[in-house]
Amino acid sequence: MNAAAEVRYFPQTQFNQIETRFDPEFGVLWGLMSPKPRPTFNPSLLAELRGYVDSIIQPGGLIWHEGRQEVINYAVIASKVPGVFSLGGDLSLFRLAIANQDRNMLVQYGRKCIDNLFPWSRNCDLPLTTIALVQGDALGGGFECALSASVLVAEESARMGFPEILFNLFPGMGAYSFLARKVGRRVTDELVTSGNMYTARQLYDLGVVDVLAPDGLGEATLYSFVRKHARTPNGRRALEMVRREVEPVTHEELMRIVNIWADAALRLSERDLRMMERLVRAQSRSAETLVDVPIATVTPLQRVG
Repeated sequence: MNAAAEVRYFPQTQFNQIETRFDPEFGVLWGLMSPKPRPTFNPSLLAELRGYVDSIIQPGGLIWHEGRQEVINYAVIASKVPGVFSLGGDLSLFRLAIANQDRNMLVQYGRKCIDNLFPWSRNCDLPLTTIALVQGDALGGGFECALSASVLVAEESARMGFPEILFNLFPGMGAYSFLARKVGRRVTDELVTSGNMYTARQLYDLGVVDVLAPDGLGEATLYSFVRKHARTPNGRRALEMVRREVEPVTHEELMRIVNIWADAALRLSERDLRMMERLVRAQSRSAETLVDVPIATVTPLQRVG
């Protein structure tokens, strides 16, 4: 569709679990997650995501491409895993930390997540727009990652939800903060405590998804949004800044919630941990095995923010 090439940073940044490309026509930088061995936020992926964000921030939103300095106007996070954006946090790491009552491990993991999501939620404090493209399942931390972007684009049948309540926990890396600002406390409480999966169509009706794409046309729809946005970028980015001023999400708030989450995790019972282990096994198999998490039926009442 558009000219794209491998990103060449100055200084050069190498990734193993993220594929990058740059489209100079609209200044779109793509970061495509390809985590191993399963599509979750393992510590190595979190470190690479931090490198991806830093490679945008440190040169001030500039990039070297084919021997020329270009401006990044849009930074995208998406996935290369078919049918999956991200299955969320590293549950096997959580299980180990809880078994050892290692609060520091949980807090440090949460901090690494927040250190990625916070600058992303602020457009890296640069004149650019962050976008999440969801073309499959986004669970727990995967949903939080998508919510942190200024614009959430999702294909119609993509599924998103927070399964944490199924093992007596809650999503602790920004879900409540980002959602409450966007759709209000009532809808946020429903999404976080139901344990259900929601289609992108349902979440669009609730105001969570910003741009709804036909299945298979996520990238084309994202570029349609970019073309429209690029007609009046100054005004639109100024409004994005206003939104952050009116309803700010601070790093301190996010970290206080991480600490609440870590303490709650250490109180999980053996029954809760068995349910977590069941979801760990599901993560290890494939996204298709997560059909145990039901698709929600969204009623008109739920649409009230």
